[in-house]
Amino acid sequence: MNEVQPFAEPIEMAPHLSGCPYGAYARLRETGGVHQAVKPSGGRVWVISRYADVKALLSDPRMSIEARNSRHGYQGFGLPPALDEHLMNVDDQAHARLRRLVASAFTPRRVKAQRERVQAAVDRLVRAIAPVGRADLVAQLAVPVPVVVICDLLGIPESDGAAFQDYTRSLMTPNDPDRPSTRELVAGLHACLVDLIERKRADPADDLLTAMITARDGGDRLTENELTSLTFLILWAGFETTVHLIANSIATLLTEPRLADLVRAEPDPHTPRMAALVEELLRRDGPMLTAIRRFPLEDLRLGERTVPAGDTVLLAIASANRDPRHVTSPDEIDLDRTANGHLGFGHGPHYCLGAPLARMEVRTALWTVFHRLPDLALAIPGEELPWKPDHRQHALTALPVTFAALSSSSLNTPGP
Repeated sequence: MNEVQPFAEPIEMAPHLSGCPYGAYARLRETGGVHQAVKPSGGRVWVISRYADVKALLSDPRMSIEARNSRHGYQGFGLPPALDEHLMNVDDQAHARLRRLVASAFTPRRVKAQRERVQAAVDRLVRAIAPVGRADLVAQLAVPVPVVVICDLLGIPESDGAAFQDYTRSLMTPNDPDRPSTRELVAGLHACLVDLIERKRADPADDLLTAMITARDGGDRLTENELTSLTFLILWAGFETTVHLIANSIATLLTEPRLADLVRAEPDPHTPRMAALVEELLRRDGPMLTAIRRFPLEDLRLGERTVPAGDTVLLAIASANRDPRHVTSPDEIDLDRTANGHLGFGHGPHYCLGAPLARMEVRTALWTVFHRLPDLALAIPGEELPWKPDHRQHALTALPVTFAALSSSSLNTPGP
């Protein structure tokens, strides 16, 4: 058996750890699991790739998420406090306080109440493309579904959600020569959110944004900056992650026919087998390559390496989820696994609050397209699918498909 050769460090994240870096991740795991890398911007980071290390560090109180604990002056997007005082930027008691206030509004009842609305949104989008016989399921399904769902959950018009999405996507593409300046984007985004909250205060309803405005824990409540920041986080996280999860999952089924046949055999989107399939898709093909950066509060000894306090650490959850030390045959989708234990939605105190909603959206989208669109197939070879060249996200930029064209009237029966 040939010995696995390590990368020369620092490893260039682009191209080695970007896009679909699973072969590179395997080399990282086999050569110690703790490596230094350099981002396209030039900043150096530590990449942790083994499951046991990643899971432990996601809940380790010595790993701070707060940028003030970076010894290199980490700036991120450089957002002002009005957009930055949210759950993903604070630790310990501050984080627990915000999560407690938001969780009181993000109840299972609200998520379950979304089922019919999500199904209706997906049905409407599928009816729109059915007569054409071809589509880009990123632009025409995966993107608009989360827009509709998050806007409905928050209680805001879809036009506001679409405008917000334009702002955030521009903010996350700093190399686009046609994008406005970061200052302009941030100012526009903040103004959009402030206006949205003011309108909701004037016209409250039974929705998440009203609940966040009125949420209290004893005498405590959200400040204005916390409220705008959390609204920003819910909109951003609810859009981006779910878009890529839906698109990745459909692409997987189109390249593995046995999985598509399994979905076609299920009577509705919410069966145990559909739930098991989504967990395996999250594990093997999830949209997040790395968790949000952390900063050790003290020097950490990991195997043969020492990670200094204050250095930037990226926990490679997509690598951890394919670690053969944790799961047998990690490159296979196996619905009969008794212990998946994936980290697709994180682990520990920062575990994603919106996970149940995202799971439900992807189940609904998968079931509906494979039941409603006959002969659904990729319009290009699977190896030519365009993956975003990003070290943070495993994300398709387009998903061109063909199918047997149908009249819209033949799809008028909604839902399963």
